[in-house]
Amino acid sequence: MIAVVVTEPGGPEKLALKEVPDPEPGPGELLVRVRAAALNRADLLQRRGLYPPPAGAPPYLGLEMAGEVLAAGPGASGWQAGDRVFALLGGGGYAELVAIPAETALPIPPKLTFEEAAAIPEAFLTAYRNLFELGGLQPGETVLIQAGGSGVGTAAIQLARLAGARVLATSRSPEKLAGCRALGAEAVFNSREPGLAGRVLAATGGRGVDVILELVGASFWEDDLAMLAPGGRLLLVGLVGGSRVSCDLGRLLNGNLHVIGSTLRHQSVPYKAGLARRFWQQYGQAFEHGELRPVVDSTFPLEAVADAHRYLESNRNFGKVVLRVP
Repeated sequence: MIAVVVTEPGGPEKLALKEVPDPEPGPGELLVRVRAAALNRADLLQRRGLYPPPAGAPPYLGLEMAGEVLAAGPGASGWQAGDRVFALLGGGGYAELVAIPAETALPIPPKLTFEEAAAIPEAFLTAYRNLFELGGLQPGETVLIQAGGSGVGTAAIQLARLAGARVLATSRSPEKLAGCRALGAEAVFNSREPGLAGRVLAATGGRGVDVILELVGASFWEDDLAMLAPGGRLLLVGLVGGSRVSCDLGRLLNGNLHVIGSTLRHQSVPYKAGLARRFWQQYGQAFEHGELRPVVDSTFPLEAVADAHRYLESNRNFGKVVLRVP
């Protein structure tokens, strides 16, 4: 099969399409012909040699894909050849074929294209896990989505809105702020402008927000703590804005604040499978009925993977960037 390989750690020019051995489905696995794979910032880090795949995962980039089942390994049940599926991966989505645990596969709703389905797993499962399973977001609470125009951000805005929360969002682009509003954000804030915490506090009557989904990192640490309401939860998911902060622990104690960090890639297969099942049981119908939708900014053919990486690194995308696999 053809797969995207990293010839050596570095920039997008270090990506190349090469012929590599076809994967074989093991016990409980499905062999899937990949039709689309979405990009994630973890792919950019892995390309640079900074984020190795978990043990047992394919060495190739790609944390989410959509395609068609070709064959099932011993003990894999519930799927037939030709079924359209999408899944969260430990790696290997940038390829013509991938073997996945059958328990992690989800059915693609008839109305969704492969490109749209590939844009769901990492973004929506990350948002769902953090907002609800870790952050305990409740109807009527207020949530702030930092970097609302990102893939996870666009998913989080929709999920929080559907759950009955008041949704606020930030971005550095007026166009992305307009997109956040269109997805259901009640108020939006340009994070390039000074005084973010003051503006959010004013919008909440001085109370602050119950939950912050932090997709940027250290550059917003002081603002995040200032914006949290008593008992608020800060969910740290991304570090593109840095990883080191100084902290007045008294602010955490006196505010009864919770700071929760999480990653999804290195979780076990049973955990990921359970998370996917819980999410789909609750929201599968919402995708079929159009209440939730993956936001695809742009698509690139697999052979233009370097251009796709450059585009994602430019931060121009609103939603997901997706590769089409022939």
